Amino acid sequence: STSQKHRDFVAEPMGEKPVGTLAGIGDVLGRKLEEKGFDKAYVVLGQFLVLRKDEELFREWLKETCGANAKQSRDCSGCL
Repeated sequence: STSQKHRDFVAEPMGEKPVGTLAGIGDVLGRKLEEKGFDKAYVVLGQFLVLRKDEELFREWLKETCGANAKQSRDCSGCL
């Protein structure tokens, strides 16, 4: 099952959505990602693609980049 945030995110095109609209990314993680240049959801998607859509690598990257825990990183990768 998916969260309401996940359903809201995938209900319409990504466009210019801020990083905080991604499932699993709240205010704190969103600020940390923004500080590192990942201010938009599509920029995080780009990183996911750079990592060849490897969920394990992406989740590890999220953990290292912004301190996401297992559930947060799983929700975010599932959203993308």
